[in-house]
Amino acid sequence: MNPEITNFIGYGASFFVVLSFILKDIKKIRIVNLLGCILFVIYGVFSDYLWPIIIPNAILCFIQLYHLVKKD
Repeated sequence: MNPEITNFIGYGASFFVVLSFILKDIKKIRIVNLLGCILFVIYGVFSDYLWPIIIPNAILCFIQLYHLVKKD
């Protein structure tokens, strides 16, 4: 993939993760953070498999999805 597009994906991921710290509603926080984590996984894959970025963000995706779909 084009390195410029890959960089924009990384910047987008960073934006969404930072935005999730600004929000107050827990459901919105989880959704925005999930989007950031997904973008970080994509960024890590397109940056020649940066496993230190892919692994924790993939785990966080599953954690966020678990909390979004679980019944209280």
